[in-house]
Amino acid sequence: MMSDPFRIRASSWGSLFDCAHKWEGEHLLGMWKPYSPRALLGTAIHASTAAFDDARVNHFDLTPDDTAGIFVETLRDPGKDVDWSTSDIRIRDAERIGLTLHTRYCLEVSPNYQFEAVEMETVPLVIDCGHGIQIQLTGTLDRSRIRKTTNGIGISDLKTGKASVQQGKAKTKGFKAQLGTYELLYEHTSGKQVTEPGEIIGLKTSGSPDIGTGEIHGAKETLIGTDSSHGLIEYAKEYFRTGLFPPNPSSYLCDEKYCARWSTCKFKDQ
Repeated sequence: MMSDPFRIRASSWGSLFDCAHKWEGEHLLGMWKPYSPRALLGTAIHASTAAFDDARVNHFDLTPDDTAGIFVETLRDPGKDVDWSTSDIRIRDAERIGLTLHTRYCLEVSPNYQFEAVEMETVPLVIDCGHGIQIQLTGTLDRSRIRKTTNGIGISDLKTGKASVQQGKAKTKGFKAQLGTYELLYEHTSGKQVTEPGEIIGLKTSGSPDIGTGEIHGAKETLIGTDSSHGLIEYAKEYFRTGLFPPNPSSYLCDEKYCARWSTCKFKDQ
């Protein structure tokens, strides 16, 4: 008998392969932690830059200042719990950093692109795991842009963080599965093929704010595999088919600060 599909937001897919045990707790068992100020800063930057790019797509004449208010509003009224008590950043610092990056992105980065869509809504994609188990990828292409070039279509994804830009280039390590998921969902929804490499647009939120880019090749193939090797989806199917979500105590995110399952996890390496 076929059960209801496990509904998974596309943006969470990549983290499944970092620590499946953490992922299960947060996305299947409903465990959660208060939002971190650094994460909120990133969310606010994404909201304001997306509004600016969406205005460009729809030929609205909005300036960086017009959409900066969305950054401030999101930062100061996020609509969710935020724990500032142990943060290394204060709200005034977050506002200064975020507004600097928002303005630089709008003036220096966005004009270099022709976007087809911003944070595109997608048609759910169902993956059959066998034994009556299905996965359904849902949601928007969070924080991503569909870019058009003379050679075809590619997907650019914005990433913020302390180390998102290193030596002038965006950090791309760890994002291939997520970009591959976005490529699959875009092709499933639009009927068009992604022909250009994936791209990370990094916005560094510590020290001197900086912006850089980096390409990701073969993202979709990492998920679906090739004639000679399995893709990550084949491995993920086993998680859902068996109900076993293995831990990864060596993960960078295996920490009380990041993991909602930390207090009850017997695998953590303290």
